[in-house]
Amino acid sequence: MLLSHAKMRRKLNFLITAGPTREFLDPFRFISNPSSGKMGYAFARAARERGQETVLVSGPTNLPRPEGVKTIRVSSAREMRKAVMKYFPSSDVVIMAAAVSDYRPAARRKSKIKKNRKKIQISLVSNPDILAELGGKKGGRFLVGFSADSDNIVDNARKKMEIKGADLIVANDISSPGSGFESDSNRVVVLERDGKTETWPLLSKDEVAERLIKKIIGKLK
Repeated sequence: MLLSHAKMRRKLNFLITAGPTREFLDPFRFISNPSSGKMGYAFARAARERGQETVLVSGPTNLPRPEGVKTIRVSSAREMRKAVMKYFPSSDVVIMAAAVSDYRPAARRKSKIKKNRKKIQISLVSNPDILAELGGKKGGRFLVGFSADSDNIVDNARKKMEIKGADLIVANDISSPGSGFESDSNRVVVLERDGKTETWPLLSKDEVAERLIKKIIGKLK
């Protein structure tokens, strides 16, 4: 299995996603979310600083490319899936920190929607569930998911881990002050498949990333 090989190597191959995705209604308007990408980029920097081979698949952000990290820029959920699947086979650890849009417009208008109607109806269809797809084919890879929620944080994260096939879930309360989207800090609960749960205090996203990367490397080496 790939994991047993990973234990024998000095370096692990990390694949990390970050940021939001955009699902365009027309050439000018899109559905998205407030994800800044800061958490995913922090993971990429932390993995690289520990000498690990790192690929970052990033949705649209204003952040600079992390030094020494192969960075692939994407926009939509389907573009993110395509990039992730390209690098997944050579990965030992996958951290899905991106806030991927669950839905996209059923059709994208070729021209701008004019402001001449009081109401418009938009039909949405589901985007691919990248985390669940990876969970079904991960083999010996170590798969990390994120669960951003506003209530029943731990219970919902535990259910997500089981349904998606992740080995570890990082849960955070997006309604908590100083935590979640766009902030420089995060307050997370780390849930493992063996039932172990750790509640971390409010930390900078760089500190969260350093702790988690150290934890993962310790498990696999």
